Amino acid sequence: MDSVDLEVLKRSAEWVEAGRRVLLVTVVKTWGSSPRPEGAMLAVRDDGHVVGSVSGGCIEDDIIDRVRREGLTAQASSVVTYGVSADEARRFGLPCGGTIQLVLELLSKESGILALLREIEAGHLVARKLDIGSGFATLHPAKATDGLAFDGRTLVTIHGPRYRMLVIGASQLSKYLAQIAVGLDYQVTVCDPREEYTETWDVPGVTLVRTMPDDTVHAMRLDERCAVVALTHDPKLDDLALMEALKSRAFYIGALGSRANNEKRRERLLQLDLSATEIARLHGPIGLYIGSRTPPEIAISILAEITAVKNGVPENVRVNVAIAKADQAATAACSIAQGA
Repeated sequence: MDSVDLEVLKRSAEWVEAGRRVLLVTVVKTWGSSPRPEGAMLAVRDDGHVVGSVSGGCIEDDIIDRVRREGLTAQASSVVTYGVSADEARRFGLPCGGTIQLVLELLSKESGILALLREIEAGHLVARKLDIGSGFATLHPAKATDGLAFDGRTLVTIHGPRYRMLVIGASQLSKYLAQIAVGLDYQVTVCDPREEYTETWDVPGVTLVRTMPDDTVHAMRLDERCAVVALTHDPKLDDLALMEALKSRAFYIGALGSRANNEKRRERLLQLDLSATEIARLHGPIGLYIGSRTPPEIAISILAEITAVKNGVPENVRVNVAIAKADQAATAACSIAQGA
Protein backbone atom coordinates (compact mmCIF):
# COMPACT_ATOMS: atom_id res chain seq x y z
CA MET A 1 0.00 0.00 0.00
CA ASP A 2 1.39 3.42 -0.97
CA SER A 3 0.83 6.77 0.69
CA VAL A 4 -1.26 9.19 -1.37
CA ASP A 5 1.67 11.37 -2.43
CA LEU A 6 3.90 8.41 -3.31
CA GLU A 7 1.12 7.10 -5.54
CA VAL A 8 1.06 10.53 -7.26
CA LEU A 9 4.78 10.27 -8.03
CA LYS A 10 4.53 6.68 -9.26
CA ARG A 11 1.61 7.40 -11.57
CA SER A 12 3.27 10.59 -12.85
CA ALA A 13 6.42 8.65 -13.74
CA GLU A 14 4.37 5.98 -15.55
CA TRP A 15 2.51 8.61 -17.58
CA VAL A 16 5.68 10.50 -18.51
CA GLU A 17 7.47 7.31 -19.54
CA ALA A 18 4.46 6.45 -21.73
CA GLY A 19 4.89 9.77 -23.56
CA ARG A 20 2.01 11.64 -21.95
CA ARG A 21 2.17 15.27 -20.78
CA VAL A 22 1.67 15.58 -17.02
CA LEU A 23 1.07 18.54 -14.73
CA LEU A 24 2.32 18.08 -11.15
CA VAL A 25 0.53 20.36 -8.68
CA THR A 26 2.01 20.92 -5.20
CA VAL A 27 0.51 22.81 -2.25
CA VAL A 28 3.22 25.27 -1.16
CA LYS A 29 1.38 27.55 1.25
CA THR A 30 -1.95 27.81 3.03
CA TRP A 31 -3.61 30.58 5.00
CA GLY A 32 -6.45 29.99 7.43
CA SER A 33 -8.22 26.65 7.15
CA SER A 34 -7.19 24.34 4.32
CA PRO A 35 -8.34 20.80 3.42
CA ARG A 36 -4.81 19.59 2.50
CA PRO A 37 -1.42 20.38 4.06
CA GLU A 38 1.66 21.92 2.47
CA GLY A 39 3.41 19.35 0.30
CA ALA A 40 0.20 17.59 -0.81
CA MET A 41 0.32 16.72 -4.51
CA LEU A 42 -1.95 16.20 -7.49
CA ALA A 43 -1.00 14.94 -10.95
CA VAL A 44 -3.16 15.74 -13.99
CA ARG A 45 -2.61 13.94 -17.30
CA ASP A 46 -3.11 15.78 -20.61
CA ASP A 47 -6.52 14.11 -21.07
CA GLY A 48 -7.76 15.17 -17.63
CA HIS A 49 -7.08 11.91 -15.76
CA VAL A 50 -5.99 12.69 -12.20
CA VAL A 51 -4.40 11.14 -9.12
CA GLY A 52 -3.94 12.75 -5.71
CA SER A 53 -5.60 15.74 -4.08
CA VAL A 54 -4.86 19.35 -3.13
CA SER A 55 -8.30 20.37 -1.82
CA GLY A 56 -11.77 19.04 -1.19
CA GLY A 57 -12.31 18.61 -4.94
CA CYS A 58 -13.35 21.97 -6.37
CA ILE A 59 -9.81 23.20 -7.08
CA GLU A 60 -9.04 19.87 -8.73
CA ASP A 61 -12.13 20.33 -10.91
CA ASP A 62 -10.95 23.79 -11.97
CA ILE A 63 -7.44 22.59 -12.85
CA ILE A 64 -8.77 19.59 -14.77
CA ASP A 65 -11.17 21.84 -16.68
CA ARG A 66 -8.28 24.17 -17.63
CA VAL A 67 -6.16 21.25 -18.81
CA ARG A 68 -8.98 19.90 -20.96
CA ARG A 69 -9.78 23.31 -22.44
CA GLU A 70 -6.27 24.75 -22.88
CA GLY A 71 -4.04 21.67 -22.90
CA LEU A 72 -0.61 21.49 -21.27
CA THR A 73 1.30 24.04 -23.31
CA ALA A 74 3.31 25.96 -20.71
CA GLN A 75 7.01 25.10 -20.64
CA ALA A 76 7.90 26.63 -17.25
CA SER A 77 6.48 26.13 -13.77
CA SER A 78 4.01 28.67 -12.43
CA VAL A 79 2.42 29.71 -9.15
CA VAL A 80 -1.34 30.12 -8.67
CA THR A 81 -3.41 31.12 -5.64
CA TYR A 82 -7.01 30.12 -4.89
CA GLY A 83 -9.41 31.53 -2.34
CA VAL A 84 -8.07 35.05 -1.86
CA SER A 85 -11.58 36.54 -1.80
CA ALA A 86 -14.67 35.28 0.02
CA ASP A 87 -16.32 34.66 -3.35
CA GLU A 88 -13.42 32.47 -4.49
CA ALA A 89 -13.40 30.61 -1.19
CA ARG A 90 -17.08 29.79 -1.72
CA ARG A 91 -16.54 28.94 -5.39
CA PHE A 92 -13.68 26.54 -4.74
CA GLY A 93 -15.14 24.98 -1.61
CA LEU A 94 -12.43 26.27 0.73
CA PRO A 95 -13.31 26.71 4.41
CA CYS A 96 -14.15 30.24 5.54
CA GLY A 97 -11.08 32.43 5.08
CA GLY A 98 -9.05 29.62 3.51
CA THR A 99 -6.41 30.39 0.86
CA ILE A 100 -4.14 27.93 -0.91
CA GLN A 101 -1.07 28.56 -3.10
CA LEU A 102 0.05 25.96 -5.63
CA VAL A 103 3.06 25.36 -7.84
CA LEU A 104 2.17 23.93 -11.28
CA GLU A 105 5.03 21.97 -12.85
CA LEU A 106 4.95 20.45 -16.32
CA LEU A 107 6.85 17.17 -16.01
CA SER A 108 9.21 15.62 -18.54
CA LYS A 109 11.68 12.75 -18.52
CA GLU A 110 14.27 15.30 -17.36
CA SER A 111 12.23 16.16 -14.25
CA GLY A 112 13.93 13.34 -12.34
CA ILE A 113 10.78 11.67 -10.97
CA LEU A 114 12.10 8.16 -11.70
CA ALA A 115 15.36 8.95 -9.88
CA LEU A 116 13.34 10.33 -6.98
CA LEU A 117 11.28 7.14 -6.79
CA ARG A 118 14.45 5.03 -6.74
CA GLU A 119 15.74 7.00 -3.76
CA ILE A 120 12.42 6.63 -1.90
CA GLU A 121 12.23 2.89 -2.59
CA ALA A 122 15.77 2.54 -1.22
CA GLY A 123 14.49 4.01 2.05
CA HIS A 124 16.27 7.36 1.65
CA LEU A 125 14.85 10.68 2.77
CA VAL A 126 15.32 13.07 -0.15
CA ALA A 127 14.91 16.78 -0.84
CA ARG A 128 13.83 17.70 -4.40
CA LYS A 129 14.85 21.24 -5.33
CA LEU A 130 12.89 22.77 -8.23
CA ASP A 131 13.89 26.02 -9.94
CA ILE A 132 10.56 27.62 -10.89
CA GLY A 133 11.97 29.63 -13.79
CA SER A 134 13.79 26.85 -15.62
CA GLY A 135 11.82 23.83 -14.40
CA PHE A 136 15.16 22.12 -13.59
CA ALA A 137 15.11 19.86 -10.51
CA THR A 138 17.89 18.29 -8.42
CA LEU A 139 17.91 15.75 -5.59
CA HIS A 140 19.73 16.11 -2.27
CA PRO A 141 19.89 14.18 1.04
CA ALA A 142 17.39 15.41 3.64
CA LYS A 143 16.94 15.19 7.40
CA ALA A 144 13.76 14.08 9.19
CA THR A 145 13.33 17.61 10.57
CA ASP A 146 13.41 19.23 7.11
CA GLY A 147 10.18 20.52 5.64
CA LEU A 148 8.80 22.11 2.49
CA ALA A 149 10.35 25.48 1.61
CA PHE A 150 9.25 27.96 -1.06
CA ASP A 151 10.57 31.48 -1.64
CA GLY A 152 8.81 32.25 -4.92
CA ARG A 153 11.77 31.13 -7.03
CA THR A 154 12.77 27.75 -5.62
CA LEU A 155 10.57 24.95 -4.27
CA VAL A 156 12.08 22.32 -1.98
CA THR A 157 9.92 19.29 -1.19
CA ILE A 158 10.80 16.38 1.11
CA HIS A 159 10.13 12.79 0.07
CA GLY A 160 10.68 9.40 1.67
CA PRO A 161 10.03 7.75 5.05
CA ARG A 162 9.79 10.63 7.53
CA TYR A 163 8.52 8.40 10.36
CA ARG A 164 9.62 4.94 11.48
CA MET A 165 7.70 2.24 13.32
CA LEU A 166 9.02 -0.81 15.16
CA VAL A 167 6.48 -3.59 15.63
CA ILE A 168 7.50 -6.32 18.07
CA GLY A 169 5.92 -9.62 17.09
CA ALA A 170 5.06 -11.04 13.67
CA SER A 171 1.46 -12.01 14.44
CA GLN A 172 -1.66 -11.73 12.30
CA LEU A 173 -2.42 -8.41 14.00
CA SER A 174 1.09 -7.24 13.10
CA LYS A 175 0.38 -7.90 9.42
CA TYR A 176 -2.68 -5.66 9.39
CA LEU A 177 -0.92 -3.01 11.46
CA ALA A 178 2.15 -3.01 9.19
CA GLN A 179 0.11 -2.85 5.97
CA ILE A 180 -1.86 0.18 7.12
CA ALA A 181 1.22 1.85 8.64
CA VAL A 182 3.03 1.65 5.29
CA GLY A 183 0.05 3.43 3.75
CA LEU A 184 0.44 6.13 6.42
CA ASP A 185 4.02 6.66 5.19
CA TYR A 186 5.88 4.86 7.99
CA GLN A 187 9.05 2.91 7.35
CA VAL A 188 8.02 -0.27 9.21
CA THR A 189 10.31 -2.83 10.85
CA VAL A 190 8.80 -5.99 12.34
CA CYS A 191 10.99 -7.78 14.87
CA ASP A 192 10.43 -11.36 16.03
CA PRO A 193 13.13 -13.96 16.83
CA ARG A 194 10.54 -16.79 16.86
CA GLU A 195 10.90 -18.85 13.71
CA GLU A 196 7.35 -20.23 13.90
CA TYR A 197 5.99 -16.68 13.48
CA THR A 198 8.40 -15.33 10.87
CA GLU A 199 8.40 -18.33 8.54
CA THR A 200 5.14 -17.27 6.85
CA TRP A 201 5.63 -13.50 7.02
CA ASP A 202 4.77 -12.04 3.63
CA VAL A 203 4.03 -8.31 3.90
CA PRO A 204 5.69 -6.36 1.06
CA GLY A 205 7.40 -3.08 1.86
CA VAL A 206 8.07 -4.09 5.48
CA THR A 207 11.49 -5.01 6.90
CA LEU A 208 11.50 -8.23 8.94
CA VAL A 209 14.33 -8.86 11.42
CA ARG A 210 14.81 -11.92 13.64
CA THR A 211 17.01 -10.33 16.31
CA MET A 212 16.00 -9.87 19.94
CA PRO A 213 13.70 -6.84 20.25
CA ASP A 214 15.83 -4.94 22.77
CA ASP A 215 18.84 -5.30 20.44
CA THR A 216 16.68 -4.00 17.59
CA VAL A 217 15.65 -0.95 19.64
CA HIS A 218 19.34 -0.17 20.22
CA ALA A 219 20.19 -0.67 16.54
CA MET A 220 17.39 1.60 15.32
CA ARG A 221 18.53 4.57 17.44
CA LEU A 222 14.97 5.70 18.05
CA ASP A 223 14.27 9.42 17.73
CA GLU A 224 11.26 11.70 18.10
CA ARG A 225 9.82 10.43 14.77
CA CYS A 226 9.64 6.80 15.89
CA ALA A 227 6.80 4.68 17.25
CA VAL A 228 7.20 1.33 19.04
CA VAL A 229 4.35 -1.18 19.29
CA ALA A 230 4.78 -4.38 21.33
CA LEU A 231 2.31 -7.12 20.31
CA THR A 232 3.74 -10.46 21.51
CA HIS A 233 2.16 -10.80 25.00
CA ASP A 234 5.53 -12.39 25.94
CA PRO A 235 7.40 -10.49 28.71
CA LYS A 236 10.69 -12.08 27.62
CA LEU A 237 10.36 -10.28 24.27
CA ASP A 238 8.37 -7.18 25.18
CA ASP A 239 9.70 -5.99 28.53
CA LEU A 240 13.39 -5.36 27.78
CA ALA A 241 12.52 -3.76 24.46
CA LEU A 242 9.96 -1.50 26.16
CA MET A 243 12.52 -0.60 28.82
CA GLU A 244 14.96 0.59 26.16
CA ALA A 245 12.23 2.31 24.14
CA LEU A 246 10.88 4.22 27.16
CA LYS A 247 14.35 5.70 27.68
CA SER A 248 14.45 6.88 24.07
CA ARG A 249 12.90 9.92 22.37
CA ALA A 250 10.27 7.84 20.51
CA PHE A 251 7.03 9.81 20.34
CA TYR A 252 4.84 6.76 20.93
CA ILE A 253 5.39 3.49 22.84
CA GLY A 254 2.51 1.07 23.33
CA ALA A 255 1.91 -2.54 24.34
CA LEU A 256 -0.97 -4.91 23.67
CA GLY A 257 -2.80 -6.41 26.63
CA SER A 258 -5.70 -6.08 29.03
CA ARG A 259 -5.84 -3.51 31.81
CA ALA A 260 -4.76 -6.14 34.32
CA ASN A 261 -1.84 -7.32 32.16
CA ASN A 262 -0.70 -3.76 31.58
CA GLU A 263 -0.68 -3.06 35.31
CA LYS A 264 1.48 -6.16 35.82
CA ARG A 265 3.75 -4.96 33.00
CA ARG A 266 4.18 -1.58 34.69
CA GLU A 267 5.07 -3.31 37.94
CA ARG A 268 7.72 -5.37 36.13
CA LEU A 269 9.12 -2.26 34.43
CA LEU A 270 9.51 -0.59 37.84
CA GLN A 271 11.96 -3.38 38.67
CA LEU A 272 14.01 -2.60 35.55
CA ASP A 273 15.42 0.73 36.72
CA LEU A 274 12.77 2.86 35.02
CA SER A 275 11.30 5.93 36.66
CA ALA A 276 7.58 6.47 37.16
CA THR A 277 7.76 9.29 34.60
CA GLU A 278 9.29 6.99 31.99
CA ILE A 279 6.73 4.26 32.65
CA ALA A 280 3.92 6.82 32.37
CA ARG A 281 4.87 7.22 28.70
CA LEU A 282 3.68 3.68 27.99
CA HIS A 283 0.32 3.42 26.23
CA GLY A 284 -1.64 0.42 27.42
CA PRO A 285 -4.22 -0.89 26.91
CA ILE A 286 -3.11 0.15 23.46
CA GLY A 287 -5.29 2.02 20.97
CA LEU A 288 -8.37 4.22 21.00
CA TYR A 289 -11.68 2.70 22.01
CA ILE A 290 -13.78 1.89 18.93
CA GLY A 291 -15.25 -1.40 20.14
CA SER A 292 -12.66 -3.32 18.08
CA ARG A 293 -12.54 -7.11 18.25
CA THR A 294 -10.97 -8.44 15.02
CA PRO A 295 -7.27 -7.99 14.10
CA PRO A 296 -8.04 -5.39 11.37
CA GLU A 297 -10.23 -3.39 13.77
CA ILE A 298 -7.60 -3.55 16.52
CA ALA A 299 -4.93 -2.39 14.03
CA ILE A 300 -7.09 0.61 13.12
CA SER A 301 -7.59 1.38 16.82
CA ILE A 302 -3.84 1.29 17.49
CA LEU A 303 -2.95 3.43 14.48
CA ALA A 304 -5.70 5.91 15.35
CA GLU A 305 -4.06 6.45 18.74
CA ILE A 306 -0.58 6.72 17.22
CA THR A 307 -1.88 9.27 14.70
CA ALA A 308 -3.56 11.28 17.46
CA VAL A 309 -0.33 11.39 19.49
CA LYS A 310 1.73 12.29 16.41
CA ASN A 311 -0.66 15.11 15.56
CA GLY A 312 -0.64 16.50 19.09
CA VAL A 313 -4.24 15.67 20.02
CA PRO A 314 -4.53 16.17 23.82
CA GLU A 315 -4.97 13.00 25.86
CA ASN A 316 -8.11 14.30 27.57
CA VAL A 317 -10.04 14.35 24.27
CA ARG A 318 -8.93 10.88 23.14
CA VAL A 319 -11.22 7.91 23.83
CA ASN A 320 -8.89 5.81 25.98
CA VAL A 321 -9.63 2.06 26.03
CA ALA A 322 -9.26 1.64 29.79
CA ILE A 323 -11.44 4.67 30.58
CA ALA A 324 -14.09 3.68 28.03
CA LYS A 325 -14.33 0.12 29.35
CA ALA A 326 -14.46 1.35 32.95
CA ASP A 327 -17.30 3.71 32.01
CA GLN A 328 -19.10 0.85 30.26
CA ALA A 329 -18.73 -1.37 33.33
CA ALA A 330 -19.99 1.42 35.61
CA THR A 331 -22.96 2.04 33.34
CA ALA A 332 -23.80 -1.66 33.24
CA ALA A 333 -23.56 -1.94 37.04
CA CYS A 334 -25.82 1.09 37.42
CA SER A 335 -28.39 -0.45 35.06
CA ILE A 336 -28.35 -3.72 37.02
CA ALA A 337 -28.77 -1.83 40.30
CA GLN A 338 -31.69 0.17 38.93
CA GLY A 339 -33.36 -2.98 37.65
CA ALA A 340 -32.99 -4.79 40.96
